[in-house]
Amino acid sequence: MHSATLQPPAGAAGELTGLLLMRAYHASRGEHRHKVIIPDSAHGTNPASVTLGGYQTVTVPSDARGLVDLDALEARLDDDVAGIMLTNPNTLGLFEEDIAKIAAAVHRVGGLLYYDGANLNAILGVTRPGDMGFDIVHMNLHKTFAVPHGGGGPGAGPVAVSARLAPFLPGPVPARREDGTFAWEMPARSIGRVHTWHGNALALARAWSYILANGGDGLRRVAEGAVLNANWLRHRLRGTYDLPYDRPNMHEFVASTTSLKKANGLRALDVGKRLLEEGFHAPTVYFPLIVDEALMIEPTETESPETVAALADALIAIAHDEPGVGASAPRTTPVGRVDEARAARTLLPTWDAVAALDQSAS
Repeated sequence: MHSATLQPPAGAAGELTGLLLMRAYHASRGEHRHKVIIPDSAHGTNPASVTLGGYQTVTVPSDARGLVDLDALEARLDDDVAGIMLTNPNTLGLFEEDIAKIAAAVHRVGGLLYYDGANLNAILGVTRPGDMGFDIVHMNLHKTFAVPHGGGGPGAGPVAVSARLAPFLPGPVPARREDGTFAWEMPARSIGRVHTWHGNALALARAWSYILANGGDGLRRVAEGAVLNANWLRHRLRGTYDLPYDRPNMHEFVASTTSLKKANGLRALDVGKRLLEEGFHAPTVYFPLIVDEALMIEPTETESPETVAALADALIAIAHDEPGVGASAPRTTPVGRVDEARAARTLLPTWDAVAALDQSAS
């Protein structure tokens, strides 16, 4: 990419920044486009960011491979499309094999390509979004370049852009003078500030330290380790869980409990709760929405082969539980199964929920 801003303080803030850059770019050309395309497997923040950016969301379906349906995409492209938001690999853990065709089609109608960097750790040192044709890229530093992967917040969501979007970046930015010194300058057509200063400084420093510690070759090993762990685990679960897209994946894959639910009532939520009893953090459940009873499993690059094997053993054992066991889990944690429907309907926004319950009961 040509230029970047470190200001966005989280991945979602990076998304909004990218969409504001998209809007500013089209406005500078006298165009007021209204639509942004997102796949049906997109992260939930994508449509929210599209709406905040002042655009209308247009969904494009996935094909039988789990990738963007090219015919459906072509049918949705016109001169009112501002751009497309893609995660590559996507949320099914699959690399968009037709990314070059997608980029050409979107650019042909004057749209821009936005890269959601949530899955960037799958391609480090292997391929680059800029080479795929993307115009805007956000990075989740607290996810891809954390210590270790998934180190949590506070986050950082820097945005990198192609040359034609550099004049619109948030400012001020450091600019080198002729004498070699630096000064703060606002890009020529800046969208203004998106953060009070230049991002979450400590999160940026941690990510920079991680990058320096690993080096280029080490960052490629990060991607290779993440992809190897995910593919090994997918193979172990084959025959126990449904695998809607059972083919080589990147750093994550999606399993399903549809057959187990029909056989003994075991739901994806039950599997997540049971894993807590086995000492594992639950994976994302019921996402992406295009997979019934979805378990999105991302073992990451930081887990040892022994830990990944233990997770596989636990998942397989849970699938063979007696009927009804999962519905009562977790039974060994400090807090047992909660009434999630009641919790959603009767929110108690206080640090002392017990006292609030006692007060409401009295």
